[in-house]
Amino acid sequence: MADLLETSDLITSYVALGDSFTEGLNDPNPDGTFGGWADRLAGMLAEGQHEGTFRYANLAVRGRLLDQIVSEQVPQVRRIAPDLVTFCAGGNDILRPGSDPDEVAERFEAAVVELRGAAGRVLICTGFDTRDVPVLRHLRGKIATYNVHLRAIADRNDCAVADLWSLRTLRSRPAWSEDRLHLSAEGHQRVALLAARALGLPTSDDPAAPWPDEAAHTPAEQRRENLAWARDYLLPWVGRRLRGESSGDNVEAKRPELLPL
Repeated sequence: MADLLETSDLITSYVALGDSFTEGLNDPNPDGTFGGWADRLAGMLAEGQHEGTFRYANLAVRGRLLDQIVSEQVPQVRRIAPDLVTFCAGGNDILRPGSDPDEVAERFEAAVVELRGAAGRVLICTGFDTRDVPVLRHLRGKIATYNVHLRAIADRNDCAVADLWSLRTLRSRPAWSEDRLHLSAEGHQRVALLAARALGLPTSDDPAAPWPDEAAHTPAEQRRENLAWARDYLLPWVGRRLRGESSGDNVEAKRPELLPL
């Protein structure tokens, strides 16, 4: 941590790789685009630097699987050679029926090795704890297995880790948007703070700070909410995957080039 703190001001270029999580769904900007934790982290990294010095690219596209991220986004890192790359991928693979977290992790590490040779630093993210999410809670064991691999990969390859699984505030409803599949604006801010701390950047706000008290819901209200969520969001999401479709079809990266922030 001390070494990262001493050299954190040398991060003048940052490239974010991944899927909808890193693209920033559902954290809307005033112009209708999405912001997200990576954009927020970029803003933190740019603080205190001369205007125009810090540059940022976000290549993440919603719905992307690991192999798509590796083929489409990782080669751009070789071209850009940034000081920092964040690589959060594999979650969409793990959620697919029949996927093997051991095998996904092998492909993830091969990409990490390549990124370590092209970027100054690499930060990865663990998967979320889905214990309190209907249906997705049944995938908790697969996600935990994948996370163990990610931790070992980070150790072997000297990567920073933003441990989403252990950040308990991300298990609360205020961290999630209405679809419960993507973070809310407040959730993205918590992840940005967590990533900043993983890089050794000081933050005045604590990502683990408790949320304001919420009104209690009766079991009947919770059941109604869960049924409405499954109908409106979960079933369409599952249907797209069964049909081999993606919300990212025909979507391009929002910030494909390294530009001043």
